[in-house]
Amino acid sequence: MNFINNSISNKTPYVNLSAQWEDEKEDLLPIIIGVLQSGEYILGDEVKKFELSAAKYFGVKYCVGLNSGTDALLLGLSALGIKTGDEVITTPNSFIASTAAIVHLGAIPVFVDVKKDQNIDPDKIKDAITSKTKALMPVHLTGRISEMDTITRIAKNYNLKVIEDAAQSAGSKYQNICSGSWGDVGCFSAHPLKNLNACGDAGFITTNDPGISQAIKLMANHGLKDRDTVDNFGLNSRMDALQAAILNYRIKLLPSIVNKRRKNARIYQELLDRDHVFFPNDSEAEFNTFHTFVIQVDQRDSLKEYLNKQGIETAIHYPVPIHLQPASKHYNFGAYPNTEGQARRILTLPIHQYLDEEQLTRVATAINDYYKR
Repeated sequence: MNFINNSISNKTPYVNLSAQWEDEKEDLLPIIIGVLQSGEYILGDEVKKFELSAAKYFGVKYCVGLNSGTDALLLGLSALGIKTGDEVITTPNSFIASTAAIVHLGAIPVFVDVKKDQNIDPDKIKDAITSKTKALMPVHLTGRISEMDTITRIAKNYNLKVIEDAAQSAGSKYQNICSGSWGDVGCFSAHPLKNLNACGDAGFITTNDPGISQAIKLMANHGLKDRDTVDNFGLNSRMDALQAAILNYRIKLLPSIVNKRRKNARIYQELLDRDHVFFPNDSEAEFNTFHTFVIQVDQRDSLKEYLNKQGIETAIHYPVPIHLQPASKHYNFGAYPNTEGQARRILTLPIHQYLDEEQLTRVATAINDYYKR
């Protein structure tokens, strides 16, 4: 992989999927044509091949390909027996899908505040556990894994299931153990913006439990145990063969993609003025894949506008915490102060593998110059 920089002159794009296509198209076009010629568009050999490759990559026994990371969460929770009235502990500073999956099952999301690194604070979990608590759902935000040794120990002590929202952490490790292999179920997204990305929606779950794997396979295919027999009604959450074929190709490239993103992150870490810019350090236990590079700053909105005028695209993940969304009706400001404080200060910088050192330096210099004014 060449990581050719095809960005527009004087622009630093937040994402650059067109550059990825230019880099990969000679390899991908024959793969895509092969799938279209096969006539096997849903499930099939390509999906089975991806499931085997992903299980090996993430260090688990089973992987099930699905149509989205959202369905991975929904089906993962369902396979763990989460039902109406059950409580699932998670965080309010995730993408809405993590909480939505809990709610769609009739279960109750119970939020716990986060640490400075934006991941769930394990020290606050015990106080949130009640007789109705059935599972913990840590969210590995930005590509950094939560403190899974502590979280799994709490889960064992209280007889709780663990479902990892690993949507942003493909290839990340904690204590040299891959995300998606710590809990009972790992839930991944292969959305186009992820490090391991399809050319459309896709997702998958990882597990070491054959019963969970089989239950999700059935649920994802309408509950059909054969062509004409349904014991339990399921959903249509099957992975397309075309997306599986693309992921089969890209999973082989994931280590090099992660390596480039980590190099990009080190440039930011070395250049950004930490008197004005906060970002969490990586501990020795963490192998961060930097799905995003998020800084926390004062005057965030003004900085974002300043960078945009210089052709530097940024994003905010996420400006409104889940507990303060209109859909959440039982929370008030102040309930989760760390999450709320971060939501006012976070800014996501470009980190993708098609950025060169000059562009990264330009971003860091612009941020430093803004605070020198």
